[in-house]
Amino acid sequence: MSAITTLPIDPPAMLRPGRVISGISAILLPFHPDGRIDYDGLTAHIHRTAAAGLVPAVNMDTGYASLIDEATRREVLRLTQATLGGGEFVAGAYVADAPGAAFDAAAYQRQIEQILACGGTPILFPSWGLTDQPDEAIIASYQRLAQDCPRFIAFELGTMFVPFGKIYSLEVFAGLLSLPQCLGAKHSSLRRDLEWQRLRLRDALRPSFKVYTGNDLAVDMVMYGSDYLLGLSTFAPDAFARRDALWAAQDAGFYALNDVLQYLGCFTFRAPVPAYRHSAAQFLQLRGWIGSEATPPGAPRRPDSDVPILRDILTRLEALLV
Repeated sequence: MSAITTLPIDPPAMLRPGRVISGISAILLPFHPDGRIDYDGLTAHIHRTAAAGLVPAVNMDTGYASLIDEATRREVLRLTQATLGGGEFVAGAYVADAPGAAFDAAAYQRQIEQILACGGTPILFPSWGLTDQPDEAIIASYQRLAQDCPRFIAFELGTMFVPFGKIYSLEVFAGLLSLPQCLGAKHSSLRRDLEWQRLRLRDALRPSFKVYTGNDLAVDMVMYGSDYLLGLSTFAPDAFARRDALWAAQDAGFYALNDVLQYLGCFTFRAPVPAYRHSAAQFLQLRGWIGSEATPPGAPRRPDSDVPILRDILTRLEALLV
């Protein structure tokens, strides 16, 4: 066993009260009942998210990255740039391939160039060709992409989200830390222990590197030094921004608000996990922020019986945001 895998983990000692949290929120791509994309609802939510103080992230899993076509991805990028007027945003660089495919650096580069041209920061989605390689080849693939990409975020995505996802070894994670162009990595294993290991390695090797938690079942990972890039925050960017400010102020109100957000996360990210996107549409419709809870073909859905529970959670959140 290598020295990397034996770093001691002491979560209580890792608590960082008063830390300023960096929040990135994956934007839901809303749909009309007739199957058309609700671009007005999309741009309003991008603006709302940025106004709350979070960085919007588009063309993510929350934006149905694997279910939309290339033309739609480009239109989302264009609208995001226009809506934010030069403001910061992150966008998924998604490459569609199939099991057994070779790593397609050229396809990644095309996605990266589109995002950079619109002023965004690429987050490199997994693909079969990227993740179905030995560790050394995965690191070499990132090194190759970094040569022509001045800034990017890496992405560990568990297979409960997509079948082509992968949670890397700590050796691969250390390889990401060694790339100055890699600003951080989103970690979506839904496991605290794996994320704590990455935080310890980050602190030891490159403290400025961002570990963006993607653990919607443990949104309090920000207490230990993680930042976040979450799908859950698209439900309530205002509540997440308030929670983050309370943590920075060392205000005990953080815990009450975090508890309700965690209840929302545990309920909406239950199996099948990808159905959380329909939960988000139901919740945003309840808030009056979009007009429909429609989803694209192929996306799993939740039962209508979820709506009263979501309405109760919304009432609890609203009481804490007064």
